[in-house]
Amino acid sequence: MSDEAFELAVKALGRRERSIAELTRWLTERGVAAEEVEDVVARLEELGELDDARFARRYAEDKRELAGWGAERIRATLLERGVPPEYIEASLAADDAPESERAAALLVRRGQALRSEADRGRALGYLNRKGYTYEVAHEAIRAVERESE
Repeated sequence: MSDEAFELAVKALGRRERSIAELTRWLTERGVAAEEVEDVVARLEELGELDDARFARRYAEDKRELAGWGAERIRATLLERGVPPEYIEASLAADDAPESERAAALLVRRGQALRSEADRGRALGYLNRKGYTYEVAHEAIRAVERESE
């Protein structure tokens, strides 16, 4: 393993946390030989600087809390980023708040009126785009309606 490849990887991780697959792809795109990439990744994992389980947990927490994403959108994005499914599911299971409560709070913060069928349809679409299932979105909409009665 060359010092240059290792330093390149450390700088990449200093800019933002990445999954193993992302860092592997990033180094390969920059012309680092496959064997060197493997060595660098193994060394970074050994040092605790590269950890897909931690990455998935932090990513899920951030997207839930900061962006209001639901489990489906988090799951799909982590899969795209090359995180193994067992780490994704563990990161989603770590959430102790019911998704419907989070989705309802998102609607309340948004200030979305739910007076008409069209309003409810827009709210449903919004929550779906955020990664909430139809069932969770419907439950959240009903909860917000009950609270506003």
